[in-house]
Amino acid sequence: MTLMKSLMGAAATLALSAGAALAEPALIFDLGGKFDKSFNEAAFGGAQRWAEETGGTFREIELQSEAQREQALRRFAEAGANPIVTMGFAMADPLSSVAPDYPDTKFVVIDVTWLDAPNIRQVGFAEHEGSYLVGMMAAMASKSDTVGFVGGMDVPLIRHFGCGYAQGVKAVNPDATVIANMTGTTPSAWNDPVKGSELTKAQISQGADVVYAAAGGTGVGVLQTAADEGILSIGVDSNQNHLHPGKVLTSMLKRVDVAVYDAMSAGDAVEAGVFSMGLAEEGVGYALDDNNAALITDDMKAAVDKARQQIIDGEIEVVSYYADNSCPALKF
Repeated sequence: MTLMKSLMGAAATLALSAGAALAEPALIFDLGGKFDKSFNEAAFGGAQRWAEETGGTFREIELQSEAQREQALRRFAEAGANPIVTMGFAMADPLSSVAPDYPDTKFVVIDVTWLDAPNIRQVGFAEHEGSYLVGMMAAMASKSDTVGFVGGMDVPLIRHFGCGYAQGVKAVNPDATVIANMTGTTPSAWNDPVKGSELTKAQISQGADVVYAAAGGTGVGVLQTAADEGILSIGVDSNQNHLHPGKVLTSMLKRVDVAVYDAMSAGDAVEAGVFSMGLAEEGVGYALDDNNAALITDDMKAAVDKARQQIIDGEIEVVSYYADNSCPALKF
């Protein structure tokens, strides 16, 4: 039986499993909701896999506002949840405040790698590496030599995606044009499919025939509009190929599900510290399945797989936007 307790009003609920004898893990989704078909949903998938394989249960909350971040952390810690898994860079400041107050609780944060705390596991991803590969695919699939990128909230993380993508495009076609737009500068940019649709139409009007969405729930509007307008799209984080079979060229996989699954599997023994998941760790990659197989030629796959190994071996360096907050292949 699940006992639902209110957290900061009726808009958000905290699911607590009654009568659990052992500490349960908890999962705090970022804004946009756990069924965003992207970042949050990947995390949910990892937690669900853990629950199904172990018979365990986990607590969860879908945040409705920025103000709920610290409150959710404290409520879960007070309730004895361990570890507490959190999603997104916006959890950095709340964790900095909360983690020292609960030294026996392990916290896990996805997309944060700069905190100094002995009880936080910080997991980052080499999104630029995976984005480089799908950028290559975009350039090889494009007939107009113009491709697009629609980001969510304009933050360094999303520029990191776009920068890797543009480098992959330019590696295949140095003369290609990459059009980049961000959805907004506030957290609402993660859940605005209408704006995503508008930006996609604007890029199509400029000649883009492949558009990569790195925008959370906003990306649903990008993929839908691309399908409606007869161009190709590229999904992100989760495998989104199935949303529009034959219309989504591929998806840049960011194995958030693995990071969450591993953390919950380790329980309160989860190792703290900073961990990075790139191509070498199979933390990022591209999706190939029955939904997009007809779109990916043998030559495309061979070229991308060769580049993947060259990146792992250090023969190709994909420049990180984080290096100096700039991108050699794209002006935002």
